Amino acid sequence: MKVSTCSPRPVMLPSRIDSTGYQIDPYVGCEHYCYYCYALKDAETQWDKEIAIHADIEGQLRKELENLPPQRFYMGYFTDPYQPVEERMLQTRKVLEILLEHGSSVGFLTKSNLFLRDLDLLSQMDDAQASISVAFLDDSVRTALEHRTVPTSERIDALRAVKENGVHTSSLLCPIIPEINDVFALLDMLAPVAETIWLYRLSIEDPEGVNWRNLRDILARDFPDKLELIESAVLSREHPYWEELRQEVTALGDKQGLNLQIHI
Repeated sequence: MKVSTCSPRPVMLPSRIDSTGYQIDPYVGCEHYCYYCYALKDAETQWDKEIAIHADIEGQLRKELENLPPQRFYMGYFTDPYQPVEERMLQTRKVLEILLEHGSSVGFLTKSNLFLRDLDLLSQMDDAQASISVAFLDDSVRTALEHRTVPTSERIDALRAVKENGVHTSSLLCPIIPEINDVFALLDMLAPVAETIWLYRLSIEDPEGVNWRNLRDILARDFPDKLELIESAVLSREHPYWEELRQEVTALGDKQGLNLQIHI
């Protein structure tokens, strides 16, 4: 993986997540290269070959934090803060060290288990939250759709470990794809380790977009008998598949007392 320096830009941006004021993306690009990713349309590099970092993320972030009170920041909107290259580049760990120094905390979303490495920092933060994104139990499906992610079971084990050490936890069950995910098996696995579980369907806004073209090619190759149903469902929130699934998931959440945020 080639690592280059990105063009000058802020480290922090106004957050697109309601619960936080600012988001931080330690990388530009994401080598996980999930083929369905909404951010692919804005990719500045070919993510399976090159990602970029800030020239001086520590110095720049310290300057941007100077006039801000301590608060919780979000990481994981445009890029995965714990993508594989983080193991050697340490951009996310540097951000955590600076936020801790500032008296701030973090909430992040990842498809990795590497965040266990940073438990020493997360456990010192007030109100830190670790969140994993999961979708596929079948490793052959996962590797076909999520290029360089770790197995779902490893993400769940890592979330369990940080929860046992006092870090708040949540999970994003996304993208839900008709007849591809085992939603209820995933909910059973997540229920003991995630305080809140967010469920999102695969939503395709542009049928000509790179993420749907990527995904459609894979589905046509590996699941040709399911393609017609999937295509009709992901292009319409009103498809009967979603209404039936919403009812079933809601009933399960009510029965088991789960904190589910259902967006399907």
